Amino acid sequence: MPDPLSRISEPGRVADAGEAISADELLLASRNHAMPLEALRYDVTPVGLHYLLVHYDIPLVDETSWRLRVGGAVRDPLVLSLEDLRAMPSRTVPVTLECAGNGRAAMTPRPVSQPWLSGAVGTAEWTGVPLAQLLRDADLAPGALEVVFTGSDHGVERGVEQDYQRALTVADAMADDVLVAVEMNGAPLPPQHGFPARLVVPGWYGMAHVKWLKDVTVVHRRFEGFQHAAYRLRQEAGERGVAVTRIEPRALLAPPGFPDFMTRRRVLRAGEVLLEGRAWSGWGEVVRVEVSMDDGLTWQDASLRRGPGRWAWRGFDLLWQACPGDWTVRVRAHDETGRRQPDAPPWNRGGFANNADPGVPVTVLAD
Repeated sequence: MPDPLSRISEPGRVADAGEAISADELLLASRNHAMPLEALRYDVTPVGLHYLLVHYDIPLVDETSWRLRVGGAVRDPLVLSLEDLRAMPSRTVPVTLECAGNGRAAMTPRPVSQPWLSGAVGTAEWTGVPLAQLLRDADLAPGALEVVFTGSDHGVERGVEQDYQRALTVADAMADDVLVAVEMNGAPLPPQHGFPARLVVPGWYGMAHVKWLKDVTVVHRRFEGFQHAAYRLRQEAGERGVAVTRIEPRALLAPPGFPDFMTRRRVLRAGEVLLEGRAWSGWGEVVRVEVSMDDGLTWQDASLRRGPGRWAWRGFDLLWQACPGDWTVRVRAHDETGRRQPDAPPWNRGGFANNADPGVPVTVLAD
C-alpha cells in the first residue's frame, strides 16, 4: 500500500475539459459560504455575511474545560483557560480575510475542490491577545525557528489523518497585530469561526488563521506538515512549488442596480450611476483602483476612501454616465509595493491566489 504521506505533495485533481462541478464539490459548497457581494458596502462585514470555510467538522468545544497550551522550545510553558485569555490586555484589529482558493472555480482547467467564485472574503474586527505577548511570557528558547499552531478540527485529506496545523516563522509570529482572538465584531467567536479562540494573521490568506486553536508549539526546525505542503503554487504534480502566504492585491465591485435571479446579471436604468467597491492587499496599502466599463478596453481611476484599519480593505467609487446597452464592468487594484491585480487568472494546480477580477455583466435599460 502506498505511503499516505507521499500524497501530501500531490495537488488535488484538475477537472477534465467540460467536466461539471461534482456532487462532492456541491456538498462542500453547501457547508461553506461566500460573502454576498452586495455586502461590500459594509466597512465591517456582519458576522453572518462573512465568508466561511471549514475544512473538516466544526468542533463542539466546552469552554470550561478548554485550555490553550503554549510549549515546545520555551522556558516557561503556559496553560491558559478562556478566562485567562479574556483577562489579559487585548487589542482589536480590523482585518480583511480572504480564502486562498477564492476564484478557483473561474480557472481553466478547473482545480477540483471548494468551488469558490469571488466572494470568499470578509472584514471583521478581531479582538484578542497579541501572540507576541504569549510567546514572550513563555520565554522562547535560543534557536527557536518556527511556531506551530494546532486546531481542534480533525479529519482526513488525501489519505492523511490529521489535526489542522499551520506554522509561522518566529519573526512572523512576533508581528505586532498577530492575535489569539476570542471575539469577532465585539462578541464571542461564533462556533463556525473558531470558538473559543483562533489565530488571526493580518495580511495572510485564510489558511494561516487556525481556528479552534488548542496548541501553540515552538520548534527548532522547519514545519513540513500537510497544510503547509498543500498550500503551494504548482504548475505540475510533484513540484515543490512556491508557498502561498500573503494576500495578492484585489478589488471587487459591489454589484450595481438589481440582479436577474438566475444569472445574477445586473440591470439598471440609464443615467448617472455610482460604482463602488472594496480593494485590499496583504503586501501593502492599496494606492490606486482602476475601473473599466468596456471589459478592459479603457480604464479610469476611481476615488479611494479610507479603510477601517491598516489590514482592512478600503472603499473606492466612480460616477458612471451609463448609456443603454450591455456592458462588463471590471476593476483592478494597485498596492504600494508595485503589485497589480492581473487581468487574467494566474493558473496553478491548487487553484490558489486567483486575484483577477471576473467582471460584472450589466444591462443598462433606456430611461
